Amino acid sequence: MNQPPPPQHPYQPYGQPVPPQQPPGPPGYGPQPVPGAYPAPPFAPQPFAPRPPRAGGHPVGAVLLGLLASFLVALLYTLLNVATYKDQTLTTANALYLGHALLNGAIVGLLVGLVGGRGNGARIGAALIAVLGAFLGYTNSLPLVYAVESTPTAAWDLLSYEPFFPAKAWWTSEADGGVDWFSPLGLVLAAAAAYGLAYAMGTRRRA
Repeated sequence: MNQPPPPQHPYQPYGQPVPPQQPPGPPGYGPQPVPGAYPAPPFAPQPFAPRPPRAGGHPVGAVLLGLLASFLVALLYTLLNVATYKDQTLTTANALYLGHALLNGAIVGLLVGLVGGRGNGARIGAALIAVLGAFLGYTNSLPLVYAVESTPTAAWDLLSYEPFFPAKAWWTSEADGGVDWFSPLGLVLAAAAAYGLAYAMGTRRRA
């Protein structure tokens, strides 16, 4: 006796078994996810935000460049002192010293800010270099002036006997023999100018 053919699904004409149907989910929740499929993320992925600009710059190179510039400015001031010391009054000498300290700090701060970027270490280095340049520019001129007034041998003998003579002369006032407050004021001006300009130029460079 012939068996009737198995029932066919209207969409399966070749008799393949019909895949099991998922039971309907609770009303109001829509179709259930297929097992093994990855659910869609609840939010679309956001594009990567651009990174903030780095401080950049070359702090070591900036400090070396500032050191060279401070040395050159201090050398020019020393030579100016030696060439004009006979014509300088006390007021003129103080004005030249403060002007040199401010100029030294400004040039060092400008160069360090342009090359060093936003590095705080480079700014502190600029301030220290400017202070050193302002101090050495004055103290180095004293032995040279003494050598011109006397002889180079006498200047050497003086430094051998009293090596801190230039520093003591820098600190001592010629007017009353007390503390010359223009001397530390020059260092403050040099440090402030160097740090301030290094900060301003470094910030502007990376703005």
